[in-house]
Amino acid sequence: MRAPALRLALLLLGAGALTGLADAPAPSARLLPDAEARWIDFTLTPGNQPLFTASLNGVPARAILDTGVTASVASPEFAARAGLKVRRGGAARAIGGDIGYGIAAVGALGVGGLRRIGGTVTVAPLPATATGTAEGLDLLIGADLLHRFALDIDFPARRFRLLPSGRLPFRGAVAPLALARGSPVYLTAVTLAGYKLWPLVIDTGDGAALTLSRPAFRRLTLPGVRFTTTIAYGLGGAQPSELAIVPHVALGAATLGETELRIEPEGGFAQRLGVSGRIGTGLLDQHRVLLDPGAGRLVIAPATDPRPPPRSTSGLLLRREGALLRVLHVMRGGPAEA
Repeated sequence: MRAPALRLALLLLGAGALTGLADAPAPSARLLPDAEARWIDFTLTPGNQPLFTASLNGVPARAILDTGVTASVASPEFAARAGLKVRRGGAARAIGGDIGYGIAAVGALGVGGLRRIGGTVTVAPLPATATGTAEGLDLLIGADLLHRFALDIDFPARRFRLLPSGRLPFRGAVAPLALARGSPVYLTAVTLAGYKLWPLVIDTGDGAALTLSRPAFRRLTLPGVRFTTTIAYGLGGAQPSELAIVPHVALGAATLGETELRIEPEGGFAQRLGVSGRIGTGLLDQHRVLLDPGAGRLVIAPATDPRPPPRSTSGLLLRREGALLRVLHVMRGGPAEA
């Protein structure tokens, strides 16, 4: 039994979502004096995404920490509860297909020790299928809010905090980290089978470990690696992919062990965005990670007592629906296909 990978990436939004509304107050973001002490506890959704409580206009919100989103997103239902006035936006590229969105001016947005006054949020549907939760989401906290600061995520302790850029709160292996040109998206590289893969999006809204575009995968030679099939759900719907386990991946100076590798179909999301792929929480979960694009670095340190990642023994991808389990996909070559 295995849960499907769930992904919340929403990239390359139309210009209106990135620049905001002409009559909206210009955003002003700052860290509170005690931000370092303001750890934010989170749980992982069934889709492997960090779920925590934020606030927008003083209204508590079920939020996902999602560095793969260029502009923070509110669901239409939450926008109504928070009193947001939504204006028409455009279309955005999402995993599984394009979606429509609106734009709304906000008063105040709070995440732990971070406060942003003014600015806008994107408003778009946030279906429960994209996280595997019974309840829907209220907010995706994206790179537009996070990228000016150092993001310290302690996955083993299930907590994170925001710090001034340049801080180094722990020691670990270092990998390069940059922002995409013209967009606050976190980019890094990995080395797999002796080949450097760049650029890869660091996407904490993606529950998978390592996902590559089809063109990036064609550069690799992976003798003896067997592939099966799987399916993922994003904001735009379902996306099929191939799946394998590779013996190790290098992220900067860190050599990571067995890693689940997914290959998108030709013309998939990563290829449409012009990137080689994504690194998700499946790769980062057993580590403490510092994302600091201002300092140009990703720092990663392993957990002292790592947990083995889940593996399918049946070849089935399932979703719980009340007291029932729905079969979403039968993996190629697995026991369930026999």
